[in-house]
Order: sequence, then C-alpha cells, then structure tokens
Amino acid sequence: MSTFRALRIDKGDAGQTLSTVDFDEAELMDGDVVVRVSHSTVNYKDGLAITGKSPVVRRFPMIPGIDFAGKVTASTTDEFKVGDEVVLNGWGVGETHLGGYAEIARVPAAYLVLLPEGLTPAESMAVGTAGYTAMLCVMALERHGVTPERGPVLVTGAAGGVGSVAVALLAKLGYEVVASTGRESEAGYLRDLGAARVLPREELAAPGKPLQKEIWGGVIDSVGSVPLANAIAQTKSGGAVAACGLAAGMDLPTSVAPFILRGVSLLGINSVTVPKPIRVEAWGRLAKDLDRAKLAAMTKTIGFDEIVPTAEAILEGKVRGRVVVEI
Repeated sequence: MSTFRALRIDKGDAGQTLSTVDFDEAELMDGDVVVRVSHSTVNYKDGLAITGKSPVVRRFPMIPGIDFAGKVTASTTDEFKVGDEVVLNGWGVGETHLGGYAEIARVPAAYLVLLPEGLTPAESMAVGTAGYTAMLCVMALERHGVTPERGPVLVTGAAGGVGSVAVALLAKLGYEVVASTGRESEAGYLRDLGAARVLPREELAAPGKPLQKEIWGGVIDSVGSVPLANAIAQTKSGGAVAACGLAAGMDLPTSVAPFILRGVSLLGINSVTVPKPIRVEAWGRLAKDLDRAKLAAMTKTIGFDEIVPTAEAILEGKVRGRVVVEI
C-alpha cells in the first residue's frame, strides 16, 4: 500500500496536535525491515507522548506508539524474512523514530526480535513495554540473589501495567508478593494475579525515616519519589530495589544510609536500549513464566480510535493492567 492509516502528532506555535491521517509509505524513516503492524499497546510513556505532558516526542511530525507486533513484508537483512512475526519495544520508536500507531512501520533490524514461540502477536502486546520492563526487573532481582527465601517482594503501582505483570510473574516464580496500590477497589484483582497481601499506597506516601523496619527481600518500583524512598528504607540487609518508573515523580528524597549501613542495592532498569541478547532472554522468559490466564485477566483490547482517550486515562490512573490496540 502506498498510504496507510496512522496517528500523527504535529507541533506548531500553539502546541501539539493529533490527527488520524493517510500516511505515505515513502515518508517512513530508514530501516532494514518493513512490518505490517497488527497490534500495539498503550503504555504510560505513550500517554505522556500523546498528551504532551512530558517532552517524550523529540521529532515532528511523529507517529507515536513505542510498541508494536506484526508480520514482516519486506527485509534487506538475512536476520528477518518475509512472513516472520516480530515484536518491537523501545529504541526511541514513537519518540524519535516513527512508531507503532500505524498500519505500516519501517525500522532497523536491530530493533526487532522474533515473536517468542507460544505467544500470539496480541499476547505480546498485552505484555508490551510495561510487561517486558517487569521481566527485566525480575531478572535484575534474580541476578542480585533475591530469592523467595529472602522474604516478601513489594511491587508499587501494582494495578498499573508494570505492576500487574510483575505481580503475576513473581507469584508464579514462588515469591510472596505484596502489592501496593492507591486503588482499594483493585485489591481483589491483585489477589487474583497472585498478591498475598495488598498494601494501601498511603502507607508509603508520607516522608519517612532514612532507615525503617526491615521488611522486603526485594522491591519492584514503578512510581519513584517518596514511595521509592520508603521502600528502600524498608528493604532488608543485602536486598535490592529495581526502579523503573516515575508515576509519583522523578525525585528521590532518600539518604545513603540504606546503602552503606544495610548494603541495599538500587538497580536502575532502562528498557529502551537493552542489548538484543537480553531482550531475547526476557521475551523467552515471558513466554515461559507468565501465566496466560492471568495475562488475559489483566488485559483490555481496544480499537484504533480509542488510543487517545485511553492514553489520557492512563495518566489519570484510570487504566488497570494492560491495553492491547488492534491496528
């Protein structure tokens, strides 16, 4: 097709505008592989990009959408052939490289991984960057020696995309999971995903002492700011905290005390530019370790025309779990 449907962000003197357009395939950016996109998803970063509430998009015009799955229709590399099913997340797609809210995408082969055996394209987008990031967090805790025997693992922002997948993964791997959320109505949902206990967000929301009672063997945090500081202060000696988000803020009002007196480690998780071998490992683990029934339970499917309102809702904390977009 010479033109295809896409969501486009433009920027002028009055700010950012969104429109659904017929995009010319000739205007796609350089890449080794052309993909017919079948599914995408809505992540927190997509919400920031679409609303313009954070300077996520750094090239205009831009097709947003940091994730997509689909089938290869053309390739100039031996790594992928026509008909291969592939997954993309990160690498600045939807930020500096035209993204996944479109029927066609052209990207460098280095950005893609083959769809893991056992996952459908729709399931891969139910995972998406959020779930993939959760897997990177779990792998980081494992590498640090955080085992189920070390004690409960706290997951903050647990009803969101990263948190929901993290709860399900950790529970299947045998960890005692404590899920922190500000949405009391989601307690049953989180227990169904495998949380042993649900902790009200308020218990982590107020500034606390630099060192508090040792509770957590490990932590997966997607919110940052004061809740992260409190989680660090409550982590057991030798434990670790995997930090991957900023829903509560980019600041971190803590001290060196947990790090030098308890040997707590703060593990930064950047999902955008992870080397391909680790990406392949993470996606393989997701195909093996993520309960498909729980993935389905946390997933809602929407159409192309629902992307923008869903992006707005995710920033307002009104989206539970994961959202798949049928392109």
